[in-house]
Amino acid sequence: MKVAFFGASGKIGRRALARLVDRGSTVCALIHRTPLPEHLADKVEVVHGSVTDTKAVDATISGADVVLQMATTKEDAATFFDVSIKGTFQILEACRRNRPRQFLLLGGDAAQGIWFYPHPKPINEDTPLIAYPGYYAFSKVMEETMAAQYRHQYGLATTILRSSWVFENDDLLDHFSLLKNVDPAEPGHGFGEPSEATLDLVRDGREHLPILLDRDGEPLRRHIVHIDDVLHALDRLLDNPAAFNEDFNIAAPAAFDYRSAAACLEQKTGLPGVEIPCPKYHSFEIDISKAREKVGYHPQNDFATMADRAIAFRNGRRP
Repeated sequence: MKVAFFGASGKIGRRALARLVDRGSTVCALIHRTPLPEHLADKVEVVHGSVTDTKAVDATISGADVVLQMATTKEDAATFFDVSIKGTFQILEACRRNRPRQFLLLGGDAAQGIWFYPHPKPINEDTPLIAYPGYYAFSKVMEETMAAQYRHQYGLATTILRSSWVFENDDLLDHFSLLKNVDPAEPGHGFGEPSEATLDLVRDGREHLPILLDRDGEPLRRHIVHIDDVLHALDRLLDNPAAFNEDFNIAAPAAFDYRSAAACLEQKTGLPGVEIPCPKYHSFEIDISKAREKVGYHPQNDFATMADRAIAFRNGRRP
């Protein structure tokens, strides 16, 4: 199987590329600025260029059985349109001309309005697309919309792997760090309205575990996913006819709430918790039953497992 890969040098892309190489797939990757890891660079065909360059995109896709689109940017007004929207359009157009068996898009739960809008029921594949504020979530909605239209207009077999927020290494400990999240870089990934007493903890450099509370004072509930489970999902979806023309929500085995999560981490790290009101955020969880039943997705990393792996990584042990 030959795979045309866009976004192979990103956080998830590097791991996915290694998985494809291990599977014995032939890979052609479009590389713009960020080079591939040295141990993989000589194992794949590389086309240098931009996703906005028609010739470079066509050269990458030529002869491919599967096209994997992971190229994206986050909250950058100067680049998100060219990379995520124009780039995805160029890739879809090249697919229309070259007719691969499958176009597989890495989407995100940001496209379904997590965290910023109420979701009284678990979010599934029928939940409407509704971006939360920011360029990234908007781009995820636009990418999915374009893929769906090429599915309908041109009969392109498309698959969307709609992933929850992806964690690897010690990302979980970073997220549960008061000192690193009072001034978040990306909307929704930081904390809400810390009190002066909590801000004093930050100013004094005293680490605590956040217990994020909703407007009613209840602990917020959310869903994330470990990168190994995303790669497992990719294995189940890639070149699988059962996944053609389907969307799949991918997440951990269960959601977590911040009070229980902080108690779990306090037991493992000895750090105390601190309550932080977040009246503008809303609890949510992801329904992964379709992926379980249709393609055999079985995630292995619940919150406690992810916590153990993050602590092991930070301590220099194999997670």
